[in-house]
Amino acid sequence: MKLVRVLVLLIAAALIFTACGGSQPAPAEEPAAQEEAAAPTEEAPAEEAAAPTEEAPAEEAAAPTEEAVAEADSGEALPPIKLGYSSWPGWWPWYIAEKEGLFEANGVNVDLIWFDGYLESMEAFVAGQLDGNTQTLNDTISFAADAVNGEVVVLVNDNSAGNDKIIVTEDIQTIQDLVGKKVALEEGVVDDFLLTLALEDAELSRDDIDIVNLETGAAAAAFATGSVDGVGAFPPFWLTALEREGSHELLSSEAFPGAIPDLLVVSQTLIDERPDDVQALVNTWFDVMAFIAENPERADELLAERAGVSLEEFELFREGTRMFTIDDNLEAFSEGDSMVNMPFAAVEMTDFMVSVGFIPEGPDLSIIFDDQFVKAYAESAQE
Repeated sequence: MKLVRVLVLLIAAALIFTACGGSQPAPAEEPAAQEEAAAPTEEAPAEEAAAPTEEAPAEEAAAPTEEAVAEADSGEALPPIKLGYSSWPGWWPWYIAEKEGLFEANGVNVDLIWFDGYLESMEAFVAGQLDGNTQTLNDTISFAADAVNGEVVVLVNDNSAGNDKIIVTEDIQTIQDLVGKKVALEEGVVDDFLLTLALEDAELSRDDIDIVNLETGAAAAAFATGSVDGVGAFPPFWLTALEREGSHELLSSEAFPGAIPDLLVVSQTLIDERPDDVQALVNTWFDVMAFIAENPERADELLAERAGVSLEEFELFREGTRMFTIDDNLEAFSEGDSMVNMPFAAVEMTDFMVSVGFIPEGPDLSIIFDDQFVKAYAESAQE
C-alpha cells in the first residue's frame, strides 16, 4: 500500500509539472536577433536615418544654393547686350575685346554684331534691334528723335583726323570745281556732313553738285570704275577709290578738327535697366586700349583682320584717327565753347544740319549725353 501511495504521488507531481511547463520559453538566440534587427546597420547609420528626406520643410527646400546665388550675381540669366559696329579705325578695336575675351573679363555678356553698311547699323539701333551702336555725333543727332529706346552717348572712341575723305578725279582741284559734278556718298551721314561743311565754307551748297546716294563701299567702287567724279569715303573704302588713275584727295576731316567725334552710343533703356553692364562696356574699351599699347603686334594683326586689309594697308589708316584717352573723354563731355566740348559741338552741329536741311528740327540735346560712366572709370583708375 505504501508503494502504491508513493507511485500515485509521483504520477500526480509529474502531471502538475507538465501542466506548468507546457509553454516553452523562446530560445536565447531569438531576443538577441531582435535586438540586432532594431540596431542601425552599416547601410543605414542612425544619423542618416534621422536626416531630412525630400519631404523636408518647405522653407529649407526653397532656400537658394550658393550656385544659384552666384549665377544670379553673374548676370548669366540676362540676355547678351547687342552691340553694333561697322568699318572705322576707331571702332575696329571692339573686335579685340571679342577675340581676347575682354568683355568676359569685365563680367559683361556681349553679342558684337558687325555691319557692312554703317547706315544699316544706325537703322537697326533706332528700331530697337540693338542695345548700343558705334556712330558719329552728327549722326546720333540726326537719328535721336526716331530712336524707340533713346540714344545716349557714353564714350568717345576717337576723333576723325583725316580718315574721312573726299576723293576726286584729276581735273577737280578745288571745291568750286565740284559744281555740276557727280559725287557718290552715303547720303545723310558722316561724309555727306563733311562735304556739306566744305561746301558751306566755300559759299556753295549741296544743290550745286549732283549727289549720288550709295552705300560707302558701293560709292567707292562706282568712283573707281569711272561712274562718278568724286566720292565721300572712310577706311578702308577710300583705298578702293584711290585705285582710279589720277584720283586724289580733295579734302579730309583733318580740315575740321572736332567735327567728327566717333562714339559708343547706347539706349536709354539699357542705362535704366542695366547700368552696371554699361559701365562694364566702358571699362572694356579702356582695357582694349591698354591691350593695344602692351601688345602692338597682336593688336595690329587683329585690327587689320577686322578691316579686311593687309598690315601694310592698315598702316595708312593709323594717322587719320586720334584715339581718345580717359582725360580726352572727360574734356569732351565737359561744358565749354569749342568743338572739343561735345555739348557745345552738338548745338553747333544741330543748327548747321537744320539750316542745310539735313534734319527738320533738332532733338532734345539735354538727354543725349551721360558722362557718369567715364567719370566712374576715371575715379577707379586713380585708386
